[in-house]
Amino acid sequence: MPETMCPACDKKLATISGYNQHLAKTTNPACRDLYLASRQFHASPPAPDPQDDDQDMDVGDVPGPNQSPPHFEGDFFGTYAEDELEWPVEFDDGGDAGDMGNALTDEEDSDDDRDGPSSTAFSELVSIEGFSDTIGLSFKNARELNKIIDNELPGHPKFKREQIVIANEAFDVYYRDIIECIRSLFSDPNFADFLVFAPERHYANEDETVQLYHEMHTGKWWWNSQHPGATIIPILISSDKTQVTMFCNKTAYPVYMTIGNIPKEIRRKPSRQAHVLIAYLPTTRLEHVTNKASRCRMLANLYHACVGCVLAPLAAAGINGVNMRSGDGAMRRCHPLFACFVGDYPEQVLVTGVKTTQCPSCDVPSDELGLAAGAANYQPRNLDAVLDALSALDEGGLAFIRACAEAGIKPIVHPCWEGLPFVNIFKSITPDILHQLYQGLVKHILAWLSEACGGAEIDARCRHLPPNHHIRHFMKGITTLSHVSGTEHGQICRFLLGIIIDIRLPDNMSSARLLCAVRGLLDFLYLAQYPCHSSETLTYLDEALDLFHNNKDIFIDLGIRNSFNLPKLHFALHYTHMIRMYGTTDNYNTEYTERLHIDLTKDAYRSTNHKNELTGPTHHPHHRSRPPEMSFRHIQTMTKHPSVKAVKLDKIVDEYSAMYFRESLARYVAKVTLPANTTVTPQQLEDRAANVYLPFQTLPVFHKVKWVSVDVHGHGDALVTLDSVHARPGLPKPFTSDSVASRFDTAFINDGTGGPLGIKGYRIGQVRVMFSIPPKALSILFPPTVRPPKHLAYVEWFTALHAPDQNHGLRKVSRIIKNGEQIASIIPISNIHRSAHLIPHFGPTAPREWSSANVLDKCRTFFVNPYLDRHSFVTLR
Repeated sequence: MPETMCPACDKKLATISGYNQHLAKTTNPACRDLYLASRQFHASPPAPDPQDDDQDMDVGDVPGPNQSPPHFEGDFFGTYAEDELEWPVEFDDGGDAGDMGNALTDEEDSDDDRDGPSSTAFSELVSIEGFSDTIGLSFKNARELNKIIDNELPGHPKFKREQIVIANEAFDVYYRDIIECIRSLFSDPNFADFLVFAPERHYANEDETVQLYHEMHTGKWWWNSQHPGATIIPILISSDKTQVTMFCNKTAYPVYMTIGNIPKEIRRKPSRQAHVLIAYLPTTRLEHVTNKASRCRMLANLYHACVGCVLAPLAAAGINGVNMRSGDGAMRRCHPLFACFVGDYPEQVLVTGVKTTQCPSCDVPSDELGLAAGAANYQPRNLDAVLDALSALDEGGLAFIRACAEAGIKPIVHPCWEGLPFVNIFKSITPDILHQLYQGLVKHILAWLSEACGGAEIDARCRHLPPNHHIRHFMKGITTLSHVSGTEHGQICRFLLGIIIDIRLPDNMSSARLLCAVRGLLDFLYLAQYPCHSSETLTYLDEALDLFHNNKDIFIDLGIRNSFNLPKLHFALHYTHMIRMYGTTDNYNTEYTERLHIDLTKDAYRSTNHKNELTGPTHHPHHRSRPPEMSFRHIQTMTKHPSVKAVKLDKIVDEYSAMYFRESLARYVAKVTLPANTTVTPQQLEDRAANVYLPFQTLPVFHKVKWVSVDVHGHGDALVTLDSVHARPGLPKPFTSDSVASRFDTAFINDGTGGPLGIKGYRIGQVRVMFSIPPKALSILFPPTVRPPKHLAYVEWFTALHAPDQNHGLRKVSRIIKNGEQIASIIPISNIHRSAHLIPHFGPTAPREWSSANVLDKCRTFFVNPYLDRHSFVTLR
């Protein structure tokens, strides 16, 4: 094909198409003029001459290399309309300039899709003449619509602004009427069927000797506060300063409120809107105050003055009561009482007024924070002594400061809880799973293990873990991570203990105490998150913490720590008492309000003019509860259609590594078709299987089975995938980085005698193939009286679970090899109970030839991971 040359720049091009694209995307002015001439010619073509059709240029064509641009009357190379200079879509084949235009367009489109039309665009739409009347709208612009939403639709009370004067300086606090906020939650018809109005005692046995604690109304606080004829409304307050921008350092200080009458399963879901944003506190740092002690004292007084303004209505309402109508229409005399404060350690110190490094609940000395329960000497803080010290304010500043110092608190003028009835703030500080455990103790233990075991070895073991639905693969390791979130710490905890078994310590020191310490901390973490506790499980919680304390000196012997005087470690001693008082820890987890920061604070700020982070967001049948079940409530589901419609049997053997698939399927058919109450020896079964003919050469294959949640409480919760098991071959690609590795998961398989909890009746197996027998073959293989399951699986077996190790507590399994052959069989997929995660027995050093994709084949001994989720922990511990 002859080359084509551009007449403007003499560039040689292979094809006419390439020449057209060159003109469309060029930056050369001469070529650009040539292209614009062709576009103008396309926009207003001259009348065609019917006698010269073959010689004339087609309308819209770019002039050829040997043709001159078409002649136009007047000065064409003048000023052009903007739409005449747009990049032509028809010439955009993904080149650089086109990519830039598309990228910008895609970004703008995505922003429009995310934010929706602007209020101006909406107003222009509804202001079209006759538009509002035609569709019956009662508003004509966005402002009128907002007025209807604010004034006529039911919702939370409006924000009010009040100035707080501290040290002759005024600060604004924006807040809602807390009584009206309580009323809006209490009367919400969405919660009417689930509200709790009285405390209850639940027991695990008929003798009523083992008490259960789960919802807040099963705790002792509600029983201690209850009075005949009164309806208690427990108030849960949480606060946490958060950043609302990435670069400008804009912060907000929201305060949230919810009520304990709403079940925790509803409160923990932001979509149910069971929390109310009741205040924005000032975020000033008082940088103009140069004295650090004075600045800290002023900030504390500012906080308490603002929160006291918000909580002040609770003083009279808590004693006298308030008439409130619940969502079911019944009128009740309600007493809203401050019950719990939920926050991180700095917030706990701030609200209680104690000094940093001290426990907000008890008077333990700072140098005894790291001691176990039996060794530490502490008593609950004396509220009466604190109130007496606060009353010394009338005696003068110096006397007030001395009295507060003797009582163990900071000199705070009228703390926000001082006038609230039936409140002991030191007993209202609740456990904080997110910050105390995940972002506190787990963060510390990771740093200690990295120093003790070596970061390179720990990271290598992370990369070699087999895949699982619950396991996140940290392919770059975990020791070099920065800004690790609580969620990521939780993901690391799922395999942390397993990867340090048999790891080499400095000076060949025994790892027994290290394993016990890590095991104790992880057990405490998982036990603390039980949705239902009993008198017995609370004993296990204390025992797990004692196991850590009894072995934590290993870190001192390794030269990593000098002491363990950490307030978050000490507060773990209070968990058992707080669960008995207020129910399980999922009643007051700060993780719930972390999500509210996004919905109620950050998104609200982004919808404003970004000049003031406070004014914008401020405009934005009773039944007896049941204890949560610890069993794995789920529904097993398969896809309607197979992942691959027809896989040859040879391919199943080779690519799915199902070496004895034909023999196992024949053995299954022979066993299923045995007459009822017939017993045969293994050899007789083999002889019977030898006569089975498989009337097919291909099978439909499924690559995944999953389990979805069950709405046990009837709250209308959406189905969520709880677990899954994959069995699929690899997918090679030209580039190694694009290839998909094979994945054949392991699972707990019920032998027919397994129950909802415990390991009895369960074995570990690796699922190689999940398939269905073609309908046409069923009548050939099975008699009419036998109806085989629709879905079957080929499984390779592991040994029975061993007893837990005395140090790390994990159970060991290994592959069953007989005469050099892997033992396998066909089972109904319904027998697969859930996924199992096996951690390889690495030894002192992880073999470098192992990988996540091949470790299940190369390693022969494994430890069953009990930390996948709560059900795994309950089952294997």
